Amino acid sequence: MSESLTKVCALTGARGFVGSRLQARLQHAGWRVIPWTRQPDPGAEAVAFHLGDSVDASLLQGVDALVHCAYDFGPRRWGDIAAVNVAGSEKLFAAAQNAGVKSVVLISSISAFTGCRSLYGRAKLRIEDSARYINGFVLRPGLVYGDNPGGMFGRLVAQVRNARFVPILWGGRQTQYLVHDEDLGHLVESCLAGRVPVGTGPIAVAHEQGWEVKEILTQIVRALDRRVSFLPVPWRLVWLGLKGLELAGGRPGFRSDSLISMVYQNPNPSFALLRSLGFRCRPFQLAPDMLQS
Repeated sequence: MSESLTKVCALTGARGFVGSRLQARLQHAGWRVIPWTRQPDPGAEAVAFHLGDSVDASLLQGVDALVHCAYDFGPRRWGDIAAVNVAGSEKLFAAAQNAGVKSVVLISSISAFTGCRSLYGRAKLRIEDSARYINGFVLRPGLVYGDNPGGMFGRLVAQVRNARFVPILWGGRQTQYLVHDEDLGHLVESCLAGRVPVGTGPIAVAHEQGWEVKEILTQIVRALDRRVSFLPVPWRLVWLGLKGLELAGGRPGFRSDSLISMVYQNPNPSFALLRSLGFRCRPFQLAPDMLQS
């Protein structure tokens, strides 16, 4: 039995698309993964965890690593976002430090960068500061895709699959950088295995070729063999509609802040650190069997 077979990893956000893929990757590598999630399955080895609540350090006793994927998109105002996501992550990291957890990996976002306009990006930057304070690894993945995709990429797939006419904001010219979930998992595993130096700065994780949203949607259309027409929509008009709905107490499936994050992405993310560590992400490409529902 290899040493890694006895190691334990706590994983927050395990029910999400990225979290579930990381759980499978780490388990395949021999880790015993304990999901920290809002609603653990009955009888499962898991911990009930609500981001923002106090964290009992005893729950992390005997845990070798913590991978923090969880982010609560429910709060819409900065004060609430900071109280739940920023302060909640600080409590989690403090508990991990008190429990002697050896390695911490934060799954941040390429949307987090100096000067970012979205509240999501600002919150991630604050959480990154807390992770670095305890010598945690900070990874900033781009748009994550893979087999049976979920998350934001899964929403794009659903748009194409379920509609004949697909709206695209601002002509679909927003640039995205994509990373396959297996490549992200490889880097996370490498961090936990000690193959990435502790103290390494935030690492942008994606292939270096940027894709406009319209180009991504076109690739999805081809993979699904669909006939779809794109309808350009002024993004500011959509933002006003979403914001108005939110101010009225509505909960639209797509948030106004997510739109800001897409429109005002980092125009020049640097992948020099990823290259210097010897990692390469595969070019974005789709096959029909990847998009099975």
